[in-house]
Amino acid sequence: MVVLRFLAACLLVLGLSTGAIHAQVPFTPGSTAAADAETMPELPVPLTTESANALISRLSDSEVRALLLDQLNTQATETQANEGNSTEDFLYHATEGAWQSVVVPMQRLPDLFSAQSRAFSNFYQTIGGGSGLFVLLGYMVIVFGVGAVAEVLFRRLTRNWHVLPPADPENITLRETVQLLTQRLTTQVIAVVIFVLGSRTTGAFILPENLFPTVQLIGIYLIGFPRFMLAIGFFFFAPMNPEYRLLNVTTPIARAFCFHQFWLAFLLGFSNAILIFNANNGVPLGETRLGFWLNLALIVYLIVIFWRYRGGGVSMMRGADPDVTPMEERAAQLYPYANIAIFITVWWVINIVVSYGNFELLASAPHYKTMLLLMFAPAMDTAIRGLVRHLTPAMKGDGPIAERAYRSSKRAYIRIGRVVIFAVVVLSIANFWGMSPTSIAAAGVGARFAANAIEFLIIMSIGYLLYEAASLLINRKLAAEQTASGYFPDEQEVGGDGGGAGGSRLSTVLPLILLVTRAFIVTLFLLLGLSNIGVDTTPLLAGASIVGLAIGFGAQKLVTDVVSGIFFLVDDAFRVGEYVTVDGTMGTVEKISIRSMQLRHHKGPVHTIPYGEIPKITNFSRDWVIMKLRFTVPFDSDPIKIKKIFKKIGQELIEAPEFEGDFLQPFKSQGVLEIDDVGMVIRGKFMAKPGKQFMIRKEIFNRVNKEFAENGIEFARREVRVALPSMDRSELTEEDKQAISAAATQAVQDVVPEDVAAKDNQQ
Repeated sequence: MVVLRFLAACLLVLGLSTGAIHAQVPFTPGSTAAADAETMPELPVPLTTESANALISRLSDSEVRALLLDQLNTQATETQANEGNSTEDFLYHATEGAWQSVVVPMQRLPDLFSAQSRAFSNFYQTIGGGSGLFVLLGYMVIVFGVGAVAEVLFRRLTRNWHVLPPADPENITLRETVQLLTQRLTTQVIAVVIFVLGSRTTGAFILPENLFPTVQLIGIYLIGFPRFMLAIGFFFFAPMNPEYRLLNVTTPIARAFCFHQFWLAFLLGFSNAILIFNANNGVPLGETRLGFWLNLALIVYLIVIFWRYRGGGVSMMRGADPDVTPMEERAAQLYPYANIAIFITVWWVINIVVSYGNFELLASAPHYKTMLLLMFAPAMDTAIRGLVRHLTPAMKGDGPIAERAYRSSKRAYIRIGRVVIFAVVVLSIANFWGMSPTSIAAAGVGARFAANAIEFLIIMSIGYLLYEAASLLINRKLAAEQTASGYFPDEQEVGGDGGGAGGSRLSTVLPLILLVTRAFIVTLFLLLGLSNIGVDTTPLLAGASIVGLAIGFGAQKLVTDVVSGIFFLVDDAFRVGEYVTVDGTMGTVEKISIRSMQLRHHKGPVHTIPYGEIPKITNFSRDWVIMKLRFTVPFDSDPIKIKKIFKKIGQELIEAPEFEGDFLQPFKSQGVLEIDDVGMVIRGKFMAKPGKQFMIRKEIFNRVNKEFAENGIEFARREVRVALPSMDRSELTEEDKQAISAAATQAVQDVVPEDVAAKDNQQ
């Protein structure tokens, strides 16, 4: 007895006082001290060595023995529970335990037939033998007949609702399609409900108590549920009305899917009905393992359907929208095989759950719900794409940029919708299987870790949605600005003359805003997510501060470039697409970043210029441009006549459709500019929008040349006159030829620099 008292004191103080016991000791039925449980005193709080010795000294030997055995049993139970929740235990149940869940039903297969026979025999005796069976059939005819009559009356009252009118698939909208399909689905579902309620109400009045459950099982699971699923199949597949079909499948495939959906629902209903029937007639759920064979039959049926109609599954997942990305095409091709893999995985998960003996989890049929939800994944994806296709705002403006922005917006809306649908599917499946932070913690993972993991996923999902939303809004605004300004980067002529009008001020700044916004969202939500799962982000922030100091002290040039770029953008000194000169470097602004700009010369080279190295910028593309043209004519030409020709050409070009809106001032003569040793130099000028002047100049040259030829006006030609010592000889000597060549060469060298300078001034 002293040893028992000593062991009890040590157990209470050293082992159980740390949390293995509660303030009051519970007793399980059947223990040796169960009879004395009501008289057992409470444990002192706090529990110390002195208080434990004092308590034991007041107890009898039998009470001490009972207390010791109870605490040892409690500790052993908790140890087994902890061991059962270990990783090794899970691996056992996921492999060997699950396999045993497959082997055991096969071993019990002979017992299945005998137990099922016993269930039918018990039911046969309950209803009163053969005569009772005929009575049951008579009652079923009456009960289901009343339900059928009620349904027929309802269908006659709503016969215009469950018949879809003929429609033109090219003109009917998604809203009209869904409205008519929903109307038909509603009437079909209400008709099924009326049948079930009418049968149930009739049965409650006339059926004996021993027959009512069986008739209700048949009415709900074998008649009502399959018809309900068939109505849903008609909603999505419209097998008789292809113009109303929501999923992209052919008519034979649509009819086949509806047919098999009905029989899948019948198999599901039969599975639930037979298990309830057996339980009501003396055969418990786990005795025959009938559920294993029913689940296996369902899985095999699903695999056969998705394998046989895999082409229809691919088409259904791809959808009718021709704008399908390569990723969506690959997902569509993998959809049937992924579903088959999911079905097999779900079946194995069922065996794992059975291995744990957790039949209560399967009582709510989470595996059936999971498979049904995944089977309708294409419908949800098609719904997202259909809603986006019909609800996306109309394209603003014309041109490739507006069209590309419209497609990009649609893709962004689809991605956002898919993220939401994915979250709903994951949360729904987790709810089906009872997954929550509390349940995960009960499985031994840890409540805080489970909660943090879920919160991390939620934070990342919110961050991704904000990332997509910000990108969508900024890209739409950028496309609208580019379209409004008429600047299309993809349509710029490669190797052109340059000098065209650029984009708007906002279209120049928006790419930088998008870059900064994306970086901010990614950084913020990544830090929030890491902090939520327990990662200390203080060193990361400290490291960022150190990097900032390094940039401040060791990279002052970079800071100068960034600050200079900000002021250049604030001053609106240049925009993307404008033709500028930076300290002698010429080119079109092709790209800007935080610290530099890229200029592409009209001959091809790209110059990258940091903002801090820009002394001044000359912009050739802002608002308007004036171009002045020189024409040299002989001395005897009439300037008044030439002025009228220029005026005529200017008026014709303004009225020309190809130059509509390009002129700000028409082409006109400025009179005689100068007289040189060749002839008179007459200058003309015009004002146009930036980027349009070069095409206008080419057309002016062509028309001036044509008009001069028609009016007998020639262009003056430069002549080189060489005085030779003797002009009376009929042949030139070598000295004469060399003198002529030298004079011509000198004349060319005098003219070329002037032409180059004039061209540079025009550029």
